[in-house]
Amino acid sequence: MHFPFPTDDNRIVPSTSFYQDPQTVSPFRPGALVIATLTNPREKFWGAILHLAAEGLSLRGVDVAAFDDLASQIKSGEPFTSGVVFFPMHRVERMELDLPEGDILSLAQRFAQKTGHDPAPLLVSEFLGSAGGRPGGEHQR
Repeated sequence: MHFPFPTDDNRIVPSTSFYQDPQTVSPFRPGALVIATLTNPREKFWGAILHLAAEGLSLRGVDVAAFDDLASQIKSGEPFTSGVVFFPMHRVERMELDLPEGDILSLAQRFAQKTGHDPAPLLVSEFLGSAGGRPGGEHQR
């Protein structure tokens, strides 16, 4: 029998089920760029996860309505400022990874295109340290 893919000594390696692997990495981990839809009041917030727990969500970022203003501020050379916020879980209606959809760029891609900077290190370096910055918020240049 011929397999359409290469195998090692014609052995078939069984796949590991997502549900059986306790060490599967969550896509919603610290440093992930997300868009959170909140209720009471209804708003959307873009940013990087700093911490996610049953109590709530800690993010560093901006309200989606202020996204273009933040990008313009960074592009003009003004210091980077964005809020560090905690949303109690009862306010989090939905959270999605900031990913492109077809020809539509993600907000992170739009930010990089407008500013020339990767948003992830800007958003997390002071808090998570390993995503492009040094502990304590010193950015590598």
